[in-house]
Amino acid sequence: MRTGWHLSKLGEVYDVRDGTHDSPKYQTTGFPLITSKNLKEGELSFANVNFINELDYKKINERSRVHKGDVLFAMIGTIGNPTLVMVEPNFAIKNVALLKIPPTQSGAFLKYYLDSEAVISKMTMEAKGTTQKFVGLGYLRVFPIPLPPLSEQHRIVAILDAAFDHIATARANCEANLLNARAIFESHLQAVFTQRGDGWEVKKVSEVAKHSLGKMLDKVKNKGDFQPYLRNINVRWFAFDLSDLLQMPFLATESAKYTAIKGDVLICEGGYPGRAAIWDEHEPIYFQKALHRVRFHEPEHNKWFLYYLYSQDKSGMLKQHFSGTGIQHFTGEVLARFEIPVPPLPVLRSAVAKFDAVFEETQRLESLYQRKLQALDDLKKSLLHQAFSGTL
Repeated sequence: MRTGWHLSKLGEVYDVRDGTHDSPKYQTTGFPLITSKNLKEGELSFANVNFINELDYKKINERSRVHKGDVLFAMIGTIGNPTLVMVEPNFAIKNVALLKIPPTQSGAFLKYYLDSEAVISKMTMEAKGTTQKFVGLGYLRVFPIPLPPLSEQHRIVAILDAAFDHIATARANCEANLLNARAIFESHLQAVFTQRGDGWEVKKVSEVAKHSLGKMLDKVKNKGDFQPYLRNINVRWFAFDLSDLLQMPFLATESAKYTAIKGDVLICEGGYPGRAAIWDEHEPIYFQKALHRVRFHEPEHNKWFLYYLYSQDKSGMLKQHFSGTGIQHFTGEVLARFEIPVPPLPVLRSAVAKFDAVFEETQRLESLYQRKLQALDDLKKSLLHQAFSGTL
């Protein structure tokens, strides 16, 4: 540790408190009750916040008042997300630690320290709870913090503020470029599907393909040998995530009915209705009832259909075919009636080849921008590590 720095405990330097442990009655208006879920990326989020009445608010405030310059810290769930209060608030807190900053310390310095990877990793690893992780006030009060003099805290904060502002700008530009790449791809699809040239027809899925749902998961009734199967979470747009396949029993006689073979389109019936990908492996795979299998009479129609489905989803048109108020579904009956513009095969082949080329370039750009975003995140972590190891 550098000269002038000393190792302290949070409770020795800051007044560490928490909010209410009661469960006040929520209402649609009144005073916001800030919980751990309302601390997001260093800022207060009032989205989906609950409100309490004036009596409950005053009761909470008497015990734990929040003021400008205080630091809030999520104690439950996603531990961390330290937030420096920048204005005089008018809210109460629950499941949130409140750290009062004395004049001899910098709240911004504490906020950056609590946001460093080493701190969050240590707290998350040492947190209690099985279904939901949490840290208590006692734990926070004895948690170590390396403290330099106040002038050094201000110097470190100034460097981090400037660096993080540049990183935020670079990240915003990168995310904008990522959105632009996707928008160009989606615009190209829309332009082709709406032109409808000579020889084009409009066909229902039931006219050009056979479709069926997979096997229902029933631990009591299902018999046979356990086999890996696809569920809707495994189907992404244009690809499959096979990292967490589950297994259930299938009879040998069910293989043809409940497996997808190379070239089949698999579509989410629920979860993310309409999301789809083409099974392109030589080995068949079983699939669950949450998925539709679509097998085209003309195999070359599969990729055309997939691109059309994606275009309809991104334009917002696909959702008009869904049913259900809470969890929505893309039912088999609706899929059978779903209409596809179908051009002559030579036109289709040429269009799909161009779609593939644009999609490949979009994927290349997305990969590039994702690497840049990761590099920016790594830079932030590195700067925070340097700041609190005394090497910045």
